Amino acid sequence: MAYFILSIYIFALVYITVYCLSQLNLLYHYLKQAKHKEVLDVHEEITDWPFVTVQLPIFNEMYVVDRLIDNICSFDYPKDKFEIQIIDDSTDETIDISKRKVEQYKALGFDIKMVQREDRVGFKAGALKHANKSAKGDYLAIFDADFLPRKDFLKATIPHFKDEKVGVVQTRWEHINQNYSIITKLQALQLNVHFTVEQSGRRAGNFLLQFNGTAGVWRKQCIDDAGGWEADTLTEDLDLSYRAQMKGWEIKYLEKFGSPAELPAEMNALKAQQFRWMKGGAENARKLLPQVWASDMRLSKKVQATSHLMSSGVFMFILLAGLVSVPLVFLLETIVVDVKYFAVFLISMVCVIAVYYVGNVEAELNRKSYIKTLLKFILLFPVFLSLSMGLSLHNTIAVLQGYRGKKSPFIRTPKFNIKTISDSFRKTNYKSNKLPWSTIFEGLLAVYFIGGVAAGIHLENMTFILFHALMAIGFGTICFYSLRHYNYK
Repeated sequence: MAYFILSIYIFALVYITVYCLSQLNLLYHYLKQAKHKEVLDVHEEITDWPFVTVQLPIFNEMYVVDRLIDNICSFDYPKDKFEIQIIDDSTDETIDISKRKVEQYKALGFDIKMVQREDRVGFKAGALKHANKSAKGDYLAIFDADFLPRKDFLKATIPHFKDEKVGVVQTRWEHINQNYSIITKLQALQLNVHFTVEQSGRRAGNFLLQFNGTAGVWRKQCIDDAGGWEADTLTEDLDLSYRAQMKGWEIKYLEKFGSPAELPAEMNALKAQQFRWMKGGAENARKLLPQVWASDMRLSKKVQATSHLMSSGVFMFILLAGLVSVPLVFLLETIVVDVKYFAVFLISMVCVIAVYYVGNVEAELNRKSYIKTLLKFILLFPVFLSLSMGLSLHNTIAVLQGYRGKKSPFIRTPKFNIKTISDSFRKTNYKSNKLPWSTIFEGLLAVYFIGGVAAGIHLENMTFILFHALMAIGFGTICFYSLRHYNYK
C-alpha cells in the first residue's frame, strides 16, 4: 500500500513537471523573440478605412453597460465606417439602460442598434452567431462588458488585416482595478503571464494561439470559413481559434497594445470564471485533440497544442499530489527510498518561478520600477501559489465535468464597475444564492492539510511541511472568501 500511494504521488509530480517544462519552452521562445520590437500602434495613413462591426455581447450588466457603450462611441474611427451591435440577452434592467444609450447615440449620428433574441440558446456563442447574420462589417470587433478599449483601438488593429492570412487580431488585457484587493492582484499576476510568455511565446514558436473572447477583431470571412461560432463548449473563443488556424488562418497577437478591463473583485465571481475556463478547456481538449493529431501540422506544434488544450488538467494532479502526500508523512519510514531524490521535481518550481518572474517583472511592459516590481513579485508569488493550490478542488471538478462531457450553462462573471479601492461590490443585485458543496470541502481540506503539517512536526518529517502549509492556507483562504462573499450585505 505504501509503495502504491508513493507511485500515485510520483505520477502526479511527473505530470506537473511535464506541464511546467512545456511552459519553460514557451518562455524560451518568448525570450528568443524579445529582441524584435513590436510596433505599438500601426496608425497607417489609410484613406479608405474598411467598415467594421463592433459587437458587444451583454447579459445582465446593469453596472457597466453604460460605460461600455460610452467608451465604444468615443472611438476615433470614422463614424460612417463602423456600426455598433448591442447584443443584449439580459433579463433585468440592463435592457432599459441599453435602449436609452442606443437612442442617445442614434440621435448623435451613430450607427447603433439593439440585437435581441427570444431565448439564450447557445449563450454567448449563440448570441454572436445570431448577430453575425445582420452584421454589415467585413471585420468584427468584440468586447465583453468589463472592457474599456482605447479610442484608437480600431485604427491600431485593422491595418494588420493587410496580410490576407490574418483572421484575428488579439490585443493584451490590462487591468483597471489590479490593486483593488489581494484577489485582483493575484489574478493580474496570472493573466500577465498568459498575455506575455504564453501568447507571445506561442507566436514566436509558430504554435497555435487563441482569441481570448474579447478585445480582438475577427475577419468575418475567417469565422465563416472555420464553421462559425459553436456552443458545444464553454470556451467558444478557444474552439473557434483552433478551428480557424487549422483552416490555415493566422492570429496576430499585439502584446504591446493593451485593452483595459475590470477583474472579478469577489471570490465567487472569480470561481465562476475559473470554472468556465477550466471546463471549457477540457471540453475543447476532448473536441479538438483528435483533429489536431489528424492534421498535417509539425509534431512540435501538435505537442504544444496538446499541452495548451490540456493545461487545465494540471489542477487535478496538484490536488491528487496533495491528497496522497498526507498519508506519505506516516508511510515514508516504511519505504526503502531516499526522499532526496524527490528534489528532481523541484525543476517544476524553478520553471514556474522563471515564467512568472519574466511575465511580471522582466517583461518590457512592466519596466516602471524594477526594484518596486521585484519586491511586489517576491511578496505576491507565494500567496499566488498557495491560492492556486486552493482552487485545485474547484477546478478539478470543472475539468472532470469537461472530460466527461457533462453539459452546464454558461455562467457569466458579474462586473460591478470596480475601479478604485473606494468602490464596493457589497450592495449589488448579482448575489450568489446557494452555497456549493465544494466550498464546504475546501474548508475540510484546509483542516486535512493542517493535520499534515501537525503530523510532519510530530514525526519530525519535514519532507512535505511547506507543501502542506501552502495547501492549508490556500484552501482555507478560498473557503473563507467564498463564504464571506456569498453573504455580503
